[in-house]
Amino acid sequence: MRILGIDPGLRTTGFGVIDVEGQALRYVASGTITTGHLNNDELPARLKVLFDGVREVMARYQPAVSSVEIVFVNVNPQSTLLLGQARGACVTALVSGDLAVAEYTALQMKQAVAGYGRADKGQIRAMVQRLLALPGLPGPDAADALGLAITHAHAGPAAARLAAANGLGGVGGGKVGGTYKAGRSR
Repeated sequence: MRILGIDPGLRTTGFGVIDVEGQALRYVASGTITTGHLNNDELPARLKVLFDGVREVMARYQPAVSSVEIVFVNVNPQSTLLLGQARGACVTALVSGDLAVAEYTALQMKQAVAGYGRADKGQIRAMVQRLLALPGLPGPDAADALGLAITHAHAGPAAARLAAANGLGGVGGGKVGGTYKAGRSR
């Protein structure tokens, strides 16, 4: 199974592609999609670059599923909103290509890759290098994206079995679908 990991960012979005056969992980590709050539006030154009970039990666590597980092709440609300829009452009690109999307927090990814939820960027890069037998350290954004793909390689099958047992669709079913669960209000 081929997994595409996406680490969304408005300036730099990382991507990582791995193949999984049983427990074996194999590196396919990684890199970044950048919007640094555009001015900060060109938000729609920057979002289009991200959308088009993710679609190009999908077309080139033909993943079966994807995993994306869930946005954390930042101290600066404006930064959080901008990051959320970047993430939205990436997720929209994925689902517009009929790709199932799994979502993981940074803590879940760090736990799965480094065994420690508070691992720093350097530890994640080193563990991704080791797990995928890379000749050198990947860039920080690409390493996080590869880490998300690795996380899904380990957690995805279990989540799919759990969803199937509970009668839910979702990841692993090969389709993009949604379920609604009512939340709690006041």
